[in-house]
Amino acid sequence: MCGFAGFCGAGDCDREAIIKEMGDLIAHRGPDSAGSFTDDTVALGFRRLSIIDLKGGTQPMYSEDGRYVIVFNGEIYNYRELREELKKSGKTFATDSDTEVILRTYEVYGKATAERLRGMFAFAVYDRRDKKLYGARDWFGIKPFYYTQMNGTFLFGSEIKSFLAHPAFEKKLNHDALKLYLEFQYSPLPETIFKGVYKLAPGSWFTYDTENGFETGRYFEPTYDPVTRSFDDAVKLIDETVLSSVDYHQIADVEVGSFLSGGVDSSYVASVVKPMKTYSVGFEVGGFDETSIAGELCKKLNMSNTGKEISADEFFDALPEVQYHSDEPHANLSAVPLYYLAQLAAKDVKVVLSGEGADELFGGYDWYIQSSAARNYKKLPMGMRKFFASTLGKIPQKHVKRFFTSGAERVEDTYIGQAFIMGDEEANSLLKPAYRSSLGYRDVTKPYYDKVQGADDLTKKLYLDMNLWLPGDILLKADKMTMAHSLELRVPYLDREVWKVARTLTSAQKMQGRNTKIAFRKAALSHIPLDWANRKKAGFMVPFRVWIREDQYAERVKKTFETDYAAEFFDTDRLLTMLEEHRSGKENHARKLYTVYSFLLWYEQYFILR
Repeated sequence: MCGFAGFCGAGDCDREAIIKEMGDLIAHRGPDSAGSFTDDTVALGFRRLSIIDLKGGTQPMYSEDGRYVIVFNGEIYNYRELREELKKSGKTFATDSDTEVILRTYEVYGKATAERLRGMFAFAVYDRRDKKLYGARDWFGIKPFYYTQMNGTFLFGSEIKSFLAHPAFEKKLNHDALKLYLEFQYSPLPETIFKGVYKLAPGSWFTYDTENGFETGRYFEPTYDPVTRSFDDAVKLIDETVLSSVDYHQIADVEVGSFLSGGVDSSYVASVVKPMKTYSVGFEVGGFDETSIAGELCKKLNMSNTGKEISADEFFDALPEVQYHSDEPHANLSAVPLYYLAQLAAKDVKVVLSGEGADELFGGYDWYIQSSAARNYKKLPMGMRKFFASTLGKIPQKHVKRFFTSGAERVEDTYIGQAFIMGDEEANSLLKPAYRSSLGYRDVTKPYYDKVQGADDLTKKLYLDMNLWLPGDILLKADKMTMAHSLELRVPYLDREVWKVARTLTSAQKMQGRNTKIAFRKAALSHIPLDWANRKKAGFMVPFRVWIREDQYAERVKKTFETDYAAEFFDTDRLLTMLEEHRSGKENHARKLYTVYSFLLWYEQYFILR
């Protein structure tokens, strides 16, 4: 696991000094060594966290004839098989690294390189003869890749913050992204919240040269193809594939630990690996602590566990760092406990396994569930449901009103992922006129829903989350919070072979009634106790809503809301009213307040302090 930065373009500047400074800004991603390459067209910078071939994997790495140079972030789990295949075609190898395998694969397969790789990756290969760049991002977006074209320069890298060191980079806020961030809690657009800076889509490759510019294409997009097989056969196939993936994800020349919560996903992985070290975090506020649950499982399975309770002071103190490392504003509360969890693990190991991705592949979130009443109600003709919504939807009981009005809407009109913080009208009402946008959440979700027309509601939600929620929120915080502490996070469920199984499951094998991930849970039962296999997903239950009813923490938020830069973006009178309504217990505005607060802390880090 590493980080890289680079730029392409002519100009009268000290290229060596600039690429060094760009690399220094992401030194946390790779504290073990640094390297660079420059010529009159391209500069490549690299920071290394040594995991595989500790002595021979130095980057930038050159092809045998010197024509190609590569910088690479990630791990390729099938690199040994690829190396043997390439040897048969006459390729030779000077190292035992997966980096060299990518380089040799590109020499043979060109643009088709990425689709042959099993792993998590972002990389760029420079052709010194033709003055051309090729690169790619992994299948699911586990590793980040950002790029921009400004003032005659093409900039790219693992983190946006590296661009700050280049004189061609112009730091501007993307107005449209701010409104959508308030709705999604992360930036869901291809263009980031920095104007003109883009994310390379998961499953994509790119080429760039000064003559033809930037070109990109997809080598992978998630599609579903349910196969008729018995439930028991599905369970057996899931277990076999998960075990194989976990085995691949342990390839390393350093010790591999594991994150462990109280849920089935991380428990399944840890129970298969039985690592020497597992790590858990919780909170001092009662009802929010999973460290005891993780510790209990470790006792049953004879594993060690290190836990930490996070105090309210620690939570609030970490927020500026969390926003800085996130690159874009990010309001998923669980990023903070993940930050501390990574800090805890990094004291002992360089690599940890985790359970991200199982919910999106196998149907694990509670928000995928429909009650039996809702399912039956949705069988009525849409015209009848709209009639009920317009009449019965006017009665005062909120839960009854919600039932009839939501039942008259399509999933395409209501579902954007777990974090629907606020709607279009409310987001615009909180923003000053200059930052309001006609773009709404349906503008973001519609292109994805259009690709799964005719699918059932569960499949539509899964598809949307695979394309938006997973790479934009879950994997972003997983990468940024662990790399903040120079820790490599591996996610065995987000493996191309596991996906090949998940895409063939029927919806009935993923969910029945109020039971989620049913085939997956049954597979896990071969390795973990029943209580853990059936445990409902909780995630990091962060008690922010409790803390900001306390004066000392409410005052922190209030102080930020009263700044001049807060008034640049928001109706601060409305924000302060919302804060007081929450403190008094009149309303629960916690998620909305945290989303705005997180943005302002991010803005302070990138536009006020740096």
